Amino acid sequence: MSLWVIVGGQFGGEGKGKISAFITRQEEIDICIRCGGPNSGHTFVAEDGSTVLLRQLPTGYIRPETRLLVPAGALVDLTVLKYELDSLRLDPKRVGVDRNAMIIEQSDRDRESQLGLRDRLSSTLCGVGSAVARRALRSADVKLAGQVAHDVTWLADLVTDVSEEANVALDCGKKVLVEGTQGFGLSLYHTDCYPKATSRDTTAAGFLSEVGLSPMLVSEIVVVFRTFPIRVAGEQAGPINDEIDWDILRQESGYPHPIQEMTTVSKKVRRVGRFDWELAAHAVRYNRPTRLALNGLDYISYRDSNASDWITLSSQSKEFVRQLSSRSTTSVNLIGVGPRLANILALSSGIDGGISAIYDTSLILKG
Repeated sequence: MSLWVIVGGQFGGEGKGKISAFITRQEEIDICIRCGGPNSGHTFVAEDGSTVLLRQLPTGYIRPETRLLVPAGALVDLTVLKYELDSLRLDPKRVGVDRNAMIIEQSDRDRESQLGLRDRLSSTLCGVGSAVARRALRSADVKLAGQVAHDVTWLADLVTDVSEEANVALDCGKKVLVEGTQGFGLSLYHTDCYPKATSRDTTAAGFLSEVGLSPMLVSEIVVVFRTFPIRVAGEQAGPINDEIDWDILRQESGYPHPIQEMTTVSKKVRRVGRFDWELAAHAVRYNRPTRLALNGLDYISYRDSNASDWITLSSQSKEFVRQLSSRSTTSVNLIGVGPRLANILALSSGIDGGISAIYDTSLILKG
């Protein structure tokens, strides 16, 4: 039995989907569960060079034997879900949607637009926040997947009890991975930037609650960071520490061509800043990871975009990894040097005499 939880350590866009897909394949995960809603997209570049963008289903689909689930705490846009099922050509028998997952209505999207959430908070206007509010108010018009399935034939074949499936699987010694959404810095409860937050909790504990799993079952918590955190466009979205622009990043990294990243849902240029050690400290303290993943070493040095192992990394990138591991007293086991799954390097304990560290909860990113 093993239960993995994947958490973003910053403001989303850390590469959680890519890391989840990698772990699912490497660890032969039996069940992969995607939390959240369609307001957050998980993207990676597949081996054939195509870009995969998922807003409802877990990226663990890349392992054909893995069952894919959407939990009770998720918000479901039926159009988005159906598109992903069809575009990935998934066997419906591989996919399950919890009977208590809430369905987003057009009225939710309209209400967010009427409230001016895009101008106030850089909302994607996907209806997630409005749906969460209606559910919290126990509105009579709330529709759950199990109810809607009576009228939506294709959905009826997917409805299940995700908590029961996951618990039974774990009791039988199988492996389950929970793919969290967005990032710790956006947590409705724990951000220092409220109300510049998302509409839910984005911690490991919050994701377990969405699924219906006890914290006592967890064997691995992976917090994912990126070397240069990003945040959605517009100052109204909230602050980002030591903000820079993409041209500065290009010059410092040595990239031979212009670089910038777009938000996966609203398609706007993301803001970028330097690594925030204080935010990272809070992410580690609240989530208590057993290991870390770090993406974006190619943004430290472009030469690392071709790195095939630890030895070939630049001295700057090696030092950054060492610092993160040392300050968090947590092993950095996975590092990303590009957008492809093939660009993830798995580090074993003790590489270069300093990658692995004993986890001591009394030391949380000091300095």
